[in-house]
Amino acid sequence: MSMDLFFWIIAFLINLALMASTFYQIVILTDLEADYINIYDSATSINRIVLPEFIVQGVFCASFLLTWHWFMFLITVPVTCYHVMLFLKRQHLFDVTEAFRFLNAEKKFRLIKLGFYLVIFAIVTGRLALSVFEFLSDADDATHLF
Repeated sequence: MSMDLFFWIIAFLINLALMASTFYQIVILTDLEADYINIYDSATSINRIVLPEFIVQGVFCASFLLTWHWFMFLITVPVTCYHVMLFLKRQHLFDVTEAFRFLNAEKKFRLIKLGFYLVIFAIVTGRLALSVFEFLSDADDATHLF
């Protein structure tokens, strides 16, 4: 298997995990808004996955830089910088005492982030399809040589 194909498979899986994490946070916030879940449980559920999500996003962005995928790096760097800014200001955790005041803003932020991840997902899926096509066409060319 070529390295490019392997990279795009890994990028596909990482992006899928980021989308699932963001969607889970949106569901928790919606349940909190509809009063289906306790505020402490929702904060615990969201705060447990925020830091791993930030780390995965940073690794995702750095992997594009290290593999010379400049376009994808430039697309993912704003969200990574925003995550770093939130972490440095210590605003990355969902605060129980301020939950209902910032509930709509938190939902909007996560919906925008989910939309961003969906765009990245479409690009990564397209690149994965191109890499599979190139891999299969190279394999066909190699079999015709013998």
